[in-house]
Amino acid sequence: MTKDKDTKTVVPALRFPEFSENGEWTIVPLKKHAKLITEKAKNRNYIPLSVTSGVGLVSQMEKFGREIAGEQYKNYYVINKFDFAYNKSATTSYPEGYISMLKNFDRGAVPNSIFTCFSVDKNEINPQYLDQLFQDNFHGKWLRNYIEIGSRANGALSIDSKILLNMLIPLPKLKEQLKIKDCLSCLDDLISAVADKIETLKEYKKGLMQQLFPAEGKTTPAFRFPEFQNAGEWKDTTLGEEVYYENGKAHENDINETGKYIVVNSKFISTDGEVVKYTDNPSCLANKGDILMVLSDVPNGRAIAKCFIVDCNNKYTVNQRVCKLTPKKAVALLLYYSINRNPFLLAFDDGIKQTNLKKDDVLNCLFRLPQEPQEQQRIADCLLSVDELISIEIAKLDQLKAHKKGLMQQLFPKIQ
Repeated sequence: MTKDKDTKTVVPALRFPEFSENGEWTIVPLKKHAKLITEKAKNRNYIPLSVTSGVGLVSQMEKFGREIAGEQYKNYYVINKFDFAYNKSATTSYPEGYISMLKNFDRGAVPNSIFTCFSVDKNEINPQYLDQLFQDNFHGKWLRNYIEIGSRANGALSIDSKILLNMLIPLPKLKEQLKIKDCLSCLDDLISAVADKIETLKEYKKGLMQQLFPAEGKTTPAFRFPEFQNAGEWKDTTLGEEVYYENGKAHENDINETGKYIVVNSKFISTDGEVVKYTDNPSCLANKGDILMVLSDVPNGRAIAKCFIVDCNNKYTVNQRVCKLTPKKAVALLLYYSINRNPFLLAFDDGIKQTNLKKDDVLNCLFRLPQEPQEQQRIADCLLSVDELISIEIAKLDQLKAHKKGLMQQLFPKIQ
């Protein structure tokens, strides 16, 4: 529906009661209430910023451990709190680039080579309302119509600033924008609180493992359950003594979206099961209690030597560049906790070239185990209880994110 030939209007599916009689939202190009920022840092002292996709603008010191601006700093754009910076680098979550609002600093400077920056008229647009749209990748739906495949300049997407500012945005009156912003910000606070709890639990588990496993050069742990105080020293062992080894097999030609079996490849393990492929032809079937380990990764990668423990039979098949470790006598779950991203195996990553763990590398992995299976099980159960708490919070986080996504689909009208 339109008011006139130049102004389009829309109505959201869900609206707060106090605004139900406020009429339709207008659809306007961003440029109507925004302007490009072209001020350069020159020799003035601002905090050099970078961006972390999905997080926002952070200091280069926080992201890289140092400032990387160098001689280019004088050409950096200067932005103020609540200004926006469009990063033209594609990521998995934001393939058309990421727009972030400056929240945590009063002023800062961003690289002019990969950022387009703009400010909005706060009498017409609440910046945090607009930020909610961008966090949901609203801009991506607009920009993807103008990005040619392979269209890049100096590693960044080639997007003209005019196209960015021509983006059409749905705009209610300022008071309704504030209400929507407040509602979604409350959800963001809940999401942040749960995410923080997850990180706290992970740190707790890390500290607990340091207490439950012997430190370097020690043969007994700092903490031991009372019933095992006199159980003696832990034994030195290798994976070769504790498991049977088998390399995974290629499944690439047998992938089937409706397949019965999950193909456990490095992506499945590195994403904790979020990226999944299926097949009906299992070439290397895994059984309950098997430990599957990633053998290959890029320099400084986070997947090398990461493990997945199989929770049931006839569900998983092992892909190439992943190995299957079948425990002989030791408690499988404790083996998993002992070797997952084990420092012995991480040392094969030199930070320069691709890491490819060989069979002997894996089987020569040194570690310590309690002598008695009962103590092995006790430690495994203790750590599993923490993992279960973490899983509950992760599920809660996913539910909150899904709720917010669904709410946004109702609060913001579709215009494209």
